[in-house]
Amino acid sequence: MEKIIERAWEDRALLERQETKEAIRQVIAEVDAGRLRVAMPGGGADGGWHVNEWVKKAILLYFAIQEMRSICGAGELEWYDKIPLKRDYEKLGVRAVPPAVVRYGAYVARGAILMPSYVNIGAYVGAGTMVDTWATVGSCAQIGEGVHLSGGVGIGGVLEPVQASPVIVEDHCFVGSRAIIVEGAHIGRESVIGAGVVITGSTHIIDVTGSEPREYKGVVPAGSVVIPGTYPKTFAAGTYGVPCALIIGKRKPSTDKKTSLNDALREFAVSV
Repeated sequence: MEKIIERAWEDRALLERQETKEAIRQVIAEVDAGRLRVAMPGGGADGGWHVNEWVKKAILLYFAIQEMRSICGAGELEWYDKIPLKRDYEKLGVRAVPPAVVRYGAYVARGAILMPSYVNIGAYVGAGTMVDTWATVGSCAQIGEGVHLSGGVGIGGVLEPVQASPVIVEDHCFVGSRAIIVEGAHIGRESVIGAGVVITGSTHIIDVTGSEPREYKGVVPAGSVVIPGTYPKTFAAGTYGVPCALIIGKRKPSTDKKTSLNDALREFAVSV
């Protein structure tokens, strides 16, 4: 399938061939079932995550071969789109509260709970994860097991360019209400992200737990407790506070993985 996808990516005339269409649809079916992923842990050269660029290409080509059609929901609800909606939640073992929407081509593992929320094509949502009310999981985002995405959390999609890493939130993280994680940011396992934290690929993530600050960009180390912050930056008109993210501590082994955000932050005398 990979060879067929790569050839079609370089020569779009091949999209007219039945073999190509079948390969594209087979890739999407495998992603939908969780047997194939846009990004895989442990596959990178340094032992980190590996991005399957050809799978992202297949998703983009899927849009090209699909036709627009009406999609009817409950009662008078109707959509008009190229991508069908995921179905058979009872069989999948997923609790989906109306009007949760998952696009076909996204994988949601058994035991996950979807409050009224949105999960886009190419995404992966691990077992036991809670996608809370009005949270969004963007295209190709990789969400681990036992994660809690609180109300209004925005997990960005990274479909193009194909070589770009998707947003990754590893196992047992807690992401606070209205937090935003975009541009391929990577949240290490068991981290706690405070309400309203914004993490992009260029956000200054500053560890302030030691005698000297230590800075990261685009990556939150495993077990970090993160809150919103600012740092001074001088412009032509003066010096102003620019948003950043502050690592104020590490999640303790004694802290239960299902603890509330407030409980996790209380250990550091912080409330957000």
